[in-house]
Amino acid sequence: MRNFRNKTFAAKSDEYTKGLVSFDKWSGSLNKKRTKGWLKHGDFIILDLIVMQLCFVLGFWLRSLTIQNPYAIDNYMQQAVALFVSQLVVVMFLNNYDGILRRRRFEELVAVLTYLSGTIIVLLVYLYIVHRSTELSRLMITITAVLFVVIDFPLRRLNRRRILNSNSRKNRYSLVLITSKNLVREALSKLTDTETFHNFFISSVILLDTDDTSGFDDLGVTVSPLSDETVAAVTHGWVDEAFILQPDFMPFPKDLMDKLMEMGITVSYTMSALIDDRWPVNEVKKLGKYKVISSGVKFATVGQLFLKRLMDIVGGLFGCIITGLLTIVIGPMIYSKSPGPIFFSQERIGKNGKKFRMYKFRSMYMDAEERKKELMAQNKVKDGMMFKMDDDPRIIGSEKKDKNGNPKGIGNFIRKTSIDEFPQFLNILKGDMSLVGTRPPTVDEWEKYDYAHRIRMSIKPGLTGMWQVSGRSEITDFDEVVALDKEYIETWSLSLDCVILIKTVLVVLQHKGAE
Repeated sequence: MRNFRNKTFAAKSDEYTKGLVSFDKWSGSLNKKRTKGWLKHGDFIILDLIVMQLCFVLGFWLRSLTIQNPYAIDNYMQQAVALFVSQLVVVMFLNNYDGILRRRRFEELVAVLTYLSGTIIVLLVYLYIVHRSTELSRLMITITAVLFVVIDFPLRRLNRRRILNSNSRKNRYSLVLITSKNLVREALSKLTDTETFHNFFISSVILLDTDDTSGFDDLGVTVSPLSDETVAAVTHGWVDEAFILQPDFMPFPKDLMDKLMEMGITVSYTMSALIDDRWPVNEVKKLGKYKVISSGVKFATVGQLFLKRLMDIVGGLFGCIITGLLTIVIGPMIYSKSPGPIFFSQERIGKNGKKFRMYKFRSMYMDAEERKKELMAQNKVKDGMMFKMDDDPRIIGSEKKDKNGNPKGIGNFIRKTSIDEFPQFLNILKGDMSLVGTRPPTVDEWEKYDYAHRIRMSIKPGLTGMWQVSGRSEITDFDEVVALDKEYIETWSLSLDCVILIKTVLVVLQHKGAE
């Protein structure tokens, strides 16, 4: 068996610098950029804004000894707005949320008091400038301030606990550490430092410099030498990010970097990689105690991903309503021709190799998966990377033909009109899929992927995509499918998603490309 490490690192090169300062390549397009500064603590910001307004209302009630709406009174409405704006000023300039997940109770109390003091100071300065400071009730602002400390402090602590408790393996992303044998323990210690909040777990360790993996049984993580087998494991496993901690006695592993890049996997790497301009820098971030730089095939901002997810939620809700109505009509028709479940679920591969169950209206007979093996010889897609065939006999009612000899069963109808895809709006609503992306492969198809194919799944799979609006069933070359998906990833934008959605509607209405 060819050894990948021997091929890649056969010789040293003087062009590489030494050192363990690390940088990062954010491959896998449409991944969310690590937010910086106060923006990454949006939940705490919103919490503080809401609590302050609540305390403002309670302060008004306690001062006036009556329950009425202070926002209905012009003077108090203006004060409430001024208080809100003052908080935003403090958020932007005071950096009150830095290290909020690492603070002890007393440190958090000091931070709350600092935040409150800054807000009141900004408020008073503003009211003084606009000559309205005399309209502010000292008693009311005192009550508001006391209530804010009493309510906001425990809520901040509870929110902190919620975030830390939710940081389970299921909710974190998978990181592979790639380094030399003598750096493994130090790297694991720094990456998983308990004083630093991190939302990843180390899924495995790959050694660059040796085949000897002894001495790591106590780590609780798989340690393997770099080889064809380990690259294959990365290709087909759940891997969201790889960290190449380059040993100071070895050149940077460019061949491995190229393969990880083609897979669409996020990669963090060391200083020596910066001299190679194939991997542009996009962002500085922290990975454990390492400072790293991000770069990648395509970069999406938090705002863009928020709007894309918002589109998915709106589209998912609308699609689920239509799916419910279709179930009332289509369900009995499916069951009458082929008794059994109306819906079909199948394990598919999602973003970065994470598995999920995809839903469809059942358009095939119950034994379709078993019969698929018998029909593989008629597969139109070479190498079996996908399955497409003319006049598939597994489709419900396909034995019934029209005058031209074409099948016209209920299964053919719902596939021709793409009605079978509608239950996937539930996957979209759940977050397993997106409206636009790359089609998710089956597990057996995924196992046949080469490293160059994996980039298809570096983003969330979609109900439709570039391939679907470019000919769907007419395209039988899987490499062409990958090329179209890669084009979508590299040129992604919200406007492109909108164009693809419009084209999808036109393609479906014209019954083009579906079988």
